[in-house]
Parts: sequence; structure tokens; C-alpha cells
Amino acid sequence: MSATARYDLVLRSRRVVLPDGERPAAVCVSGGSIVAVLACDAPADAQRDLYLGESAILPGLVDTHVHVNEPGRTEWEGFASATRAAAFGGVTTLIDMPLNSIPPTTSAEALAVKRAVARGRCSVDVGFWGGAVPDNGRELAALHEAGVFGFKCFLADSGVPEFPALDASGLEAAARRTAELGATLIVHAEDQHVLDDSGRADSATDFESFLATRPDVAESAAVAEVLAVALRTGARVHILHLSSAAPLALIDAARVSGVRISAETCPHYLVFSAEDVPAGATEFKCCPPIRSGENREQLWAALERGQIDFIVSDHSPCTADLKQRSTGDFTAAWGGIASVQLGLSAVWTEARRRGWPLSRVVELMARRTADFVGLPHKGRIAVGCDADLVVFDADASFTVDAEQLAHRNPITPYHGKTLTGVVRATYLRGEPVGETPRGRLLRRIGDGPGAGVQPVGGAEVGHERGGDRELAAVRL
Repeated sequence: MSATARYDLVLRSRRVVLPDGERPAAVCVSGGSIVAVLACDAPADAQRDLYLGESAILPGLVDTHVHVNEPGRTEWEGFASATRAAAFGGVTTLIDMPLNSIPPTTSAEALAVKRAVARGRCSVDVGFWGGAVPDNGRELAALHEAGVFGFKCFLADSGVPEFPALDASGLEAAARRTAELGATLIVHAEDQHVLDDSGRADSATDFESFLATRPDVAESAAVAEVLAVALRTGARVHILHLSSAAPLALIDAARVSGVRISAETCPHYLVFSAEDVPAGATEFKCCPPIRSGENREQLWAALERGQIDFIVSDHSPCTADLKQRSTGDFTAAWGGIASVQLGLSAVWTEARRRGWPLSRVVELMARRTADFVGLPHKGRIAVGCDADLVVFDADASFTVDAEQLAHRNPITPYHGKTLTGVVRATYLRGEPVGETPRGRLLRRIGDGPGAGVQPVGGAEVGHERGGDRELAAVRL
């Protein structure tokens, strides 16, 4: 093809997941953006023109809940490994949580440190949450000005001493401050008082004993407190990693009352059940925990009804020793699931079994998450959006081998599980990911959902451009 071709790239498929559903189409890319969506067999003058047959073309997923852990705990994960794993899993944008790095992202200075270590090492685009902890209320405005996408807080022990939980007065203060800033307050909603009253076993190798220490009522009590504070302050609040269906009625009632509330859940709560966790299998430990099979089905029903807004990974890896695999002690083990590379396939496996269309999974893992953090040029295949695209063989299957994952540490409860749906290729702004990391660092622009990074022609306002770190993708 001539160097003067109209398009840089055309991807054609019988299955293209568009905002209005799935159909045959040709996605045309120039300058890193989607510039046209044509009929599948429409002629097009392009430098590269690929027909993918029945392999689906999806928008890149936007995962708004990832713990990268760098700097300070890079042996747990790190930007290079986390973003490469994300790309292998069809995630083209992730938002990094303010912990478990050292320092945590609780000041503008700490954010600058994190950006410095991330720069030039990311295979996908990366944004950052700030943290709301005791005594950092004066830091929130500076973090907001520096472009974090909102603020995370805990209502129970976070597991790391440098990111303490907020008490009732601290939550109220943080909600009032974020409301003033027009920012979102995202909350790990487990009530510490309930957890304390539930008791803590000295050790437990059976999952049921661990589960009893983190009951549903801990989530319900925390959600009730968050909703009451949001009603008083006008804050926009979001419930992280909802594992229990019990608080859903509270959330529904709050929405009717005008509270600005959203909620997410995670693949591990939609795939696994407490009854099936083997004794000593600490790779399944997370907080809040995986619950019963009946509860899992209630979460699926809530997604179908729109009570839960979207699905994110809560990728929270650690080293093998912290998982206490030698002892199988759930009490002592670090609580977190490593899954950023597997979320799309895991959710699709279960959704397909329930008769869901692929377009619905994409909506819950790409468009809605992009809208949540104000990235309207991400998470959808539409003219003017970034050409972040995933080639997904929705009918193929594979068996997970933890040693073959791109995560830094080969620990995941998905090991040995057969999943349906294989990511064949990932494109970031129209280029396949290679060995050179070219992801951009993102910063929020404006306030509120839909007010993030805005596409202006082929340029992106609000990104840290960082030289030529613009393109990335991965091929399996």
C-alpha cells in the first residue's frame, strides 16, 4: 500500500462490538484514533488491512481497580509487569490504587514519585487514584489539582500501616472535602467494629472459618454509614469490590433518595464460591471474601438488573511467602487476588454460560468503567475514540497456568481452571503492543463523570505525553 493511504489500519470482523451492539464491521484507524466504522466488506485504502473472520473486535477494557504496588513493594508487582499482564488480558487502560506502594499516593509529592517510576515502563495507559487517610485532608486539593481520578479510603484495616482507615469523623470530613472538590470518594466498605466483634481466629486452614470473620453484615454496616454520610454531605461515593448481595437494597433505596452512589464487583466474586475453596488454598483469600454460591448468583442477577454498575479486577498480588502457601493459614495470608490478565476471559466464561451477549460484558468492563473515571474517548469503538482494540476469540478455550502469566508472581486461584475466550491481540492507539512500553500516564481533567481526558481531533488533552510513549499492545 502507498504511504499516502487514507487509513493507517483497518481491522475487519464478522463480530465487532459497537456501542449499539455486535455486528460485522470494519474499524478504520488513523493517527491513533478511530476515524470511521464501515461495513465489513467496504473498500478502504489502508496501509494495513486485516480480516479477522469470526474473532471479535472489542474496545480495550478499562480497569479502574488495580494495585500496582510500585514503588516500595515492587517485588509484589510493578508497572512493567502489571501493565504487560493487563495488555495480555485485553486491558488497555488501568487506574492504579493509592496503596500498597511506599509511599502511598496520599500527597502530591507521593503522586510525583509514583509517576516518575511509572514513566516509560507502562505497556498500557495508566491513571492514578489518590488516598484519603487520617490527617491528610489538606493534601486532597493538591492531589485533585495534580489530576488524580478521585480518592480512596478504608473503613477497616487496610493491611498496611502506611494507609490507615478512617473513623466516622474522618469519613465525614473526607466526604465533605471531596464534595467541595467535585471528586469521587471510593470506599473499601467493611465496618471495623463488626469485624472486631466477629472475632479473629489464631489460625485457620479451612475457608469457612476465615469467612466467618468477615460476615456480610460488615459490608452492609459500612455501606449504610457511607450512604448516610453521602446524604448529609452531597458527596459522590462509590462502593469498591462488593462481594455481598446483602447491601444492594440499601444502595437501591439511597439512589431513590438522590444519593450519588455507584458500586462495582469483581470477577472472583462472579466465578468462585466459598463452598468450592479447598482447605489451605490461600490464593483464594481476599477482603471482602468470596462468599456462597447462592450469593454469587445474586450478584449476577444484580448486574443484570443494573444494581451493580460494572466489573473490575481488584488485582492485588503479593509474593508467595505472604500468601502463606506453606502453612495454608487463611488468617495470616495476604488478602488479594491476582487476576488482571484473566478478568475478561473469566467473566465471559460465566456470562456465556448464562446466555449473556458479549456486548454486555464489554459494557460492564469497558464503557461503564471509562465513563466512571471520565474517559469518554476510551472503552468504546466509535469515531473520535482512541483506537484501543482487542482481538478476542470468544469461542476458544485455555487452561490457566500461573507460571505462564505475565504477573510478577505466579499465584492465582485461576490456576488449572479452563476458561473460554482468548485474547489474540491488543492494540493501543492502533499499534500492537511490543516489547517497548509506550503507554501514557493519564490525569483527570474537570470534575465528575464524563469530565476526564477529552479527545480533540487526534490529540489528547490531559495526558502526560512523555515523549513517544504512546502506543502499546500484545499478541498471544
